[in-house]
Amino acid sequence: MELGLVGLGKMGGNMRERIRRAGHTVVGYDRNPDVADVHSLEELVGKLSAPRVVWVMVPAGEPTQSTVDQLADLLEPGDVVVDGGNSRWTDDEKHAGELAAKGIGFVDCGVSGGVWGLENGYALMYGGDAEHVARVQPVFDALKPEGDFGSVHAGKVGAGHFAKMVHNGIEYAMMQAYAEGWELLEKVDSVTDVREVFRSWQEGTVIRSWLLDLAVNALDEDEHLDDLRGYAQDSGEGRWTVEAAIDNAVPLPAITASLFARFASRQEDSPQMKMIAALRNQFGGHAVEKK
Repeated sequence: MELGLVGLGKMGGNMRERIRRAGHTVVGYDRNPDVADVHSLEELVGKLSAPRVVWVMVPAGEPTQSTVDQLADLLEPGDVVVDGGNSRWTDDEKHAGELAAKGIGFVDCGVSGGVWGLENGYALMYGGDAEHVARVQPVFDALKPEGDFGSVHAGKVGAGHFAKMVHNGIEYAMMQAYAEGWELLEKVDSVTDVREVFRSWQEGTVIRSWLLDLAVNALDEDEHLDDLRGYAQDSGEGRWTVEAAIDNAVPLPAITASLFARFASRQEDSPQMKMIAALRNQFGGHAVEKK
């Protein structure tokens, strides 16, 4: 089939290559002319035969909204737009309504796989009407990993990005657990080779995972992570997961704690800990450290 792909960055560029390897035609547009096949959305739409499918891989929020708005004016009834970025599921409902008013279908798709997706395939979670999903199915089949698993029609519009959001929330908590265990192992004198302890867990243990494999890779490159600053950004999906938990009265203590741990990483000198130290000194005469 033919596909228009908007956004050819780290994910989009590799996705274009994997889809082409499966025998499909991909017309790619990016603001960077060095990687683009065409130089405008108008040219991209003009290169595709109706009914068209256009997959959007740009940052969530205003960039996605602007792209959807432009495509709404360029596409025709019967065409389908896929949002494969990390959009909030509530935005999907809005975009689907705007496009439906013009007879254009919409599918939201959460994509996981990162820089490894080109060779290993991408895990896909998509939402939308069955007829619109069916139009995109050949591309889903090209992108997914080999085998029976790795893709799912999660439900109606918004379900794909909601599922990906929860996936990322779980990822936050798993990474935090590995990080805490690593710090504790590094702290004690009795464990003399933390990297090899992590490596030993890769086989035969209940905590083996791809994340553990990646942790060992990182430790092979920098055994004690001395070259890194202890600062971690968050993409926003961890926050949305916690907000959704609050809205639905679902307790998520591990995921919430892992998100707050990232916030703590951005403080050079924790204001909260200043108050804790001051209170311990006031009620118990515990020593405090001065600047």
